[in-house]
Amino acid sequence: MQERVLGCAACHGAHGEGTDNDYFPRLAGKPAGYLYNQLIAFRDGGRSYPPMNYLLGYLPDAYLKQIADYFSQQHPPFPAPAAPAVDAATLALGKSLVINGAPDRRIPACAACHSASLTGMRPAIPGLLGLHADYISAQLGAFRYGTRRTAEPNCMHDISARLADREITAIAAWLASQPAPADPTPSAPSPLPLACGSVPN
Repeated sequence: MQERVLGCAACHGAHGEGTDNDYFPRLAGKPAGYLYNQLIAFRDGGRSYPPMNYLLGYLPDAYLKQIADYFSQQHPPFPAPAAPAVDAATLALGKSLVINGAPDRRIPACAACHSASLTGMRPAIPGLLGLHADYISAQLGAFRYGTRRTAEPNCMHDISARLADREITAIAAWLASQPAPADPTPSAPSPLPLACGSVPN
């Protein structure tokens, strides 16, 4: 399988560790269910990025599952945290939203779904650490505007639509500045604070 996924390495690294390009994320160690859902989405149009859409266009489900399983089992080191490009108040806002959410606006904490360690939750919720701030911000924008879609109910669209631009910037900057935990293993399943179509609750 390592030889078969060499086409992924130029953008995502030999072991899925990610690269210096802000928009090519780390794949390694993310839950296999999440990775599989994303491969299906790129193949079938739920996510739009022409190189990925083309690469996956004719691959069968079983092969996509093998790719997802492979990258979920890779555990290269995490990159060093990024130096924040925002002020302290913006970082504090990001931390508050990630850890506490904004219950008065029906915005759950990122940690409520992506786990307290922010390393994801099995079977299909990704970790948020080791990603570039611009990538996180771009994905929240894609959820907000519908260029990235999940199964209904599309919880990430609903959440991102309630966030102000400054809040998206703050969340992305704070997450990108955090070091990886000693154990980056995704957590065991637990109930979610809202219905999300990509993960049975």
